[in-house]
Amino acid sequence: MATKPTESITILSLRKLSLGTAEPQVKEPKTFTMEDAVETIGFGRFHIALFLIMGSTGVFWLAGSLLIIGLASVVIPTIGWRWLIRIASIPGIILIMAFKFIPESARFHVSTGNTQAAVATLEHIAKMNRSVMPEGKLLEPVLEKRGRFADLLDAKYLRTTLQIWVIWLGISFAYYGVILASAELLERDLVCGSKADSEVVVTGGDSGESQSPCYCHMFAPSDYRTMIISTIGEIALNPLNILGINFLGRRLSLSITMGCTALFFLLLNICTSSAGLIGFLFMLRALVAANFNTIYIYTAEVYPTTMRALGMGTSGSLCRIGAMVAPFISQVLMSASILGALCLFSSVCVVCAISAFTLPIETKGRALQQIK
Repeated sequence: MATKPTESITILSLRKLSLGTAEPQVKEPKTFTMEDAVETIGFGRFHIALFLIMGSTGVFWLAGSLLIIGLASVVIPTIGWRWLIRIASIPGIILIMAFKFIPESARFHVSTGNTQAAVATLEHIAKMNRSVMPEGKLLEPVLEKRGRFADLLDAKYLRTTLQIWVIWLGISFAYYGVILASAELLERDLVCGSKADSEVVVTGGDSGESQSPCYCHMFAPSDYRTMIISTIGEIALNPLNILGINFLGRRLSLSITMGCTALFFLLLNICTSSAGLIGFLFMLRALVAANFNTIYIYTAEVYPTTMRALGMGTSGSLCRIGAMVAPFISQVLMSASILGALCLFSSVCVVCAISAFTLPIETKGRALQQIK
C-alpha cells in the first residue's frame, strides 16, 4: 500500500514536467530583398565601370558631335567623306563590345520570377565590389501584372499617351531638323552681304567622287567653327532647364521651350550677320536639347512602374519617325524653299507647345506610381 502514493506522485510529476516543457520552435529561414542586397553590397568597382560604360553613351552625344565636326574638317578635304564614316564607326564598334561585360538587371530577373539568375547577378556585383551578399534567400514578390500596349490606350491614359507621342515626334523632328538645316544654311552661305551664288566646288578626294553628280559647296573653316559653337549650345540651358522643371513644372516649362524653339526657327529667315546666325543656331540647339530633357523626365514620371518601360519604348519609336522625316524637310524641301521648310519646323513646334501646355497630368511633386 505504501507504494501507491509514490506511484501517483511520480505520474503527477511527469505530467507537470510535460506541461511545463516548451515545444521546440522551428526557425524560419532568413530572407532578404533587392533593397537589402543593394545596401549590403554597396558602391564599388562595378558601379564605376557601369558609370564609365553607360555614361559614355550620353557623353558621346555631345562630345561625339563635337569630335565628328572637328574630324570632318580634317578628313573631308583630304581623303573624302567615305573615310569619315569609316573612322566615325570605330567608337560604336568598341562600345558594342563593351556591352558584353554588362550583366542583365537583377530587378528584371526578379520581375520575371527568375530568382536564381538575379542571385547570380548580385553575387557577380558583390565579387567585383569585394563585398558580401546578405545572409538568407532572396525573396521578392513577383509582379502579377505587367504592362501591355493596351494599357497605354486605356481611358485613364489615352489622352496623355497621344499627346506625349505628338510631343516626342515633334521634338525629334525639330532636333534633327536644326542639325541638318544648319549644314544646309551654311552651305548656301546666306549671311547678309555674302555671295550666295559662289562658285560650286566638287567634294571628294578620289577620282570616283569627282565624277559624282552630287555637287555641294565645301565648308570653310569658319563654317566648322559655327557648327562647333552651335553644338555646345546643347548644354548651355541645362541649369535654367533644371530650374524651370522644378519651379514652373514639367508642362509649363516644356511649352515655353517649345514655343521659343518655334520662334527661333522663324528668326533664321531674317537676313543677319555671321554672329547673328551663330547665335540663332546656338539657341536652337540649346532649346531642342532642353525639350528632350523635359519630355524624358515627364514620360518616366507620368506612367506607373508596370507601364513605364512600355511608355518610354513606344515614345522612342515615335521619336525615330520624327528623325526619319526631318531630312526630307531640312534638305529636300529647303533646297526648294527655305522659308517653307523653316515655317514647317516652326509650326510643328507650336503644335507641340500647345500639346505640352494642355497635358492632363502635371508630375511636379507627384510620387511615382507603382501600379495602374
